[in-house]
Amino acid sequence: MRHFLVCMIGIFFLSNTAFAQKPHQPSSSEIYHSLQKLNFLGTALYVAAHPDDENTRLISYLSNGMHARTGYLSLTRGDGGQNLIGPELRELLGVLRTEELLAARRIDGGEQFFSRANDFGYSKNPEETLEIWNKEAVLGDVVWAIRHFKPDVIIDRFDHRSPGTTHGHHTSSAMLSVEAFDLANDKTAYPEQLKLTDTWQPQRLFFNTSWWFYGSEEKFEKADKSNMLNLDVGNYYPVLGTSNNEIAALASSQHLSQGFGRLSERGVQDEYLELLKGDLPKDKTNIFDGIDTSWSRIEGGEAIGTILNALEKNFDFENPTKHLPQLLEAYVLLQNIQDDHWKKVKSKALKSLIADVTGLYLEASSESAATNPGGKVKVTIEAINRSNTDMVLKSIQISSSDAALNPNIPLKNNTKQNFELTLNVPSDTEYTSPYWLKEKGSLGMYKVLDQQLIGKPETPRAFTAAFEIDFNGTTINFEKPVIYHYAKPEKGELYQPFEVLPKATASFSDKVLIFADGKPKQVPVTIEAHADNIKGEIQLIHGEGWSVDTDTKTFEIAKKGDKRTVFFTLSPPAEENENYISPILKIDGKETTKELVTIAYDHIPKQSVLLPSEAKTVRINIKKAGEQIGYIVGAGDEVPESLRQIGYSVRTISPSAISAGSLKSYDAVVIGIRAYNVVDELQFKQHFLMDYVKNGGTLIVQYNTAGRWKEQFENIAPYPLTLSHDRVTDENSEVDIVAKDSPLINFPNTITPADFEGWVQERGLYFPNEWAKEFTPVLSMKDDGESAKEGSLLIAKYGKGHYIYTGLSFFRELPAGVPGAYKLFANMLSVGKDSSQ
Repeated sequence: MRHFLVCMIGIFFLSNTAFAQKPHQPSSSEIYHSLQKLNFLGTALYVAAHPDDENTRLISYLSNGMHARTGYLSLTRGDGGQNLIGPELRELLGVLRTEELLAARRIDGGEQFFSRANDFGYSKNPEETLEIWNKEAVLGDVVWAIRHFKPDVIIDRFDHRSPGTTHGHHTSSAMLSVEAFDLANDKTAYPEQLKLTDTWQPQRLFFNTSWWFYGSEEKFEKADKSNMLNLDVGNYYPVLGTSNNEIAALASSQHLSQGFGRLSERGVQDEYLELLKGDLPKDKTNIFDGIDTSWSRIEGGEAIGTILNALEKNFDFENPTKHLPQLLEAYVLLQNIQDDHWKKVKSKALKSLIADVTGLYLEASSESAATNPGGKVKVTIEAINRSNTDMVLKSIQISSSDAALNPNIPLKNNTKQNFELTLNVPSDTEYTSPYWLKEKGSLGMYKVLDQQLIGKPETPRAFTAAFEIDFNGTTINFEKPVIYHYAKPEKGELYQPFEVLPKATASFSDKVLIFADGKPKQVPVTIEAHADNIKGEIQLIHGEGWSVDTDTKTFEIAKKGDKRTVFFTLSPPAEENENYISPILKIDGKETTKELVTIAYDHIPKQSVLLPSEAKTVRINIKKAGEQIGYIVGAGDEVPESLRQIGYSVRTISPSAISAGSLKSYDAVVIGIRAYNVVDELQFKQHFLMDYVKNGGTLIVQYNTAGRWKEQFENIAPYPLTLSHDRVTDENSEVDIVAKDSPLINFPNTITPADFEGWVQERGLYFPNEWAKEFTPVLSMKDDGESAKEGSLLIAKYGKGHYIYTGLSFFRELPAGVPGAYKLFANMLSVGKDSSQ
């Protein structure tokens, strides 16, 4: 019951950036909570580097305990991390984590912002980070966020004074925040922004410190805290029926792709804020002490505050509708104030309250989940007033179209009104897709040309319905995004974003095609229709040296949602070569080169992502020994598909099916990334895996995160092996082969330093730093300024077989089509198969 209540609270904090969530109908206590927030005119901005860096306890406390407008600026979207719940990596992972952040904010009450910085992977120092990010551009984004959001206080998650002690992105986020604190009020800094916003000077800047930054609880206890605030954020909120810690736990648990699901907490919770800039509050338990957070802070606001504060003091929980006249009076006064910032922020909040106290429900639902530019779709309108308030629905207008109605009818108590509109979609309507992915960016930056999009979590929807309603002479416009509202027998009522898509998209099932010999391959291209009765041509574009049986083929698809697969025969060049192929769809005189990727999980709205449709083609001379490979899936990767590309027969093994002798038919068994971290059942199967090696098998264990497993997994190898946080983040770092006679280097492919060229994002991570003498380290590598690391690839003979542990990032390199990574992995799978040894 408590979890259900907290979920309802989360939905209550819905903002306009949360598209296609089920509309929430708040209780009287939730309406009162919104009124409390309406009467607080203070703003706080929390700043960090990634999704899941934010302190949800503090964000929830500021939003729900202090009633402040609270935002989280995450400089990146988490594109460079791993994914524990699915196959999405890089750009797609960034989309998923964006939505997880929005899900968290819907629960803790905050708002979400971003910069254009791309999470390019782990960075060991801020110098590297800021060089790859383009410091001036990202700093400008932070300045823009401050000028746009206008926080009174800023809180950094990380310490700007300790470079090299944590992720370079972390330190950089704090360094940029500290610099932007003053620049936001400097008219000579980023003057082009001032055409769209004003300068702004925050009052205070804090660092959200804790014992962790001091090395131990004992050291922190002895630290000088005279410059710190101490906030107890463990409050219980009777109005909401839950505590701050419970809200925070549920919010952070939305980061499922990071494995952040956790139990809720209750009780006292201290948070410490070290003052970096500005004046120290006299009341060290109040971050806003000395800052006017009342309606009096804006000219003309005092009269509004008189009305709304009295309303809050005398709120009628049994009949909140009775307060509508006061809310309307405050709304009219608010429209006359000169402060455009507060007028916009508080008008939005007041309109929500007016709708809530009257039970006003407004919806615009499309007959289908998607349409096309130039298409036509029916939109069903629902409007209902669930109070005795007199109101008239004057007009309905769908943005960017000629779809409009002027019913001019009263909305009587609990009497539903339905209408139908035909939405003629303009032919120049842009497709639905994340705005930061529309232009090709760089390693460290997304390319966004529209200043007003920078920082937004999502692309604004193409179509919204504006409802003009007259409340006894006071006319208010309510905007609702057009959504797709439907039901499934097995899931019930569902809401989904309404999308604008091309008439068709094309995709390859394999993003990398490996040609291990000179033989041609049939390449399937799947065409998906997003409109009825489409016909056209598909052309396969290929690189120099490659050839196809025919460049162009025709196709027809009768029904929207259907797919058709066409096949091209692609022949490789004789010599080793890396290139790309891409399809061009030609329909009704228009060309499309996009594929549609859908991201669908229960904890986020369904996402439609349009990306350039392409596949990498790689001609390599690769040899292999053995055929049958067993794969135990860990946190999710594309290695099995990559191994099939070079001719292996790969079978996924369920841990529950592992028993004595069940693995003997495999030439090698591979354990997926982080399997020991996420697959608890492996603790009961470890002895079977060791028996498989002992009896002559080859077991390859890919990287696991140090310390994030159960005690039973302390011995993941037949001999002592200690994992560390050692990693080499420079994908171009020099690699030395230290075991030149190792079969991993010589059979069946000869590995040379050239095979480590063209790697992506990193060399590897979580290398062992201690191992038993039975292990032989094969490679040595390092980042600049660091000592060499030899734990990236270890091999040991055990019984009749071989055990291999590798922290090399094969889960990134193989899907990226890196030839040398394929050769090295083939050698690992071939260990023990050399008849000459």
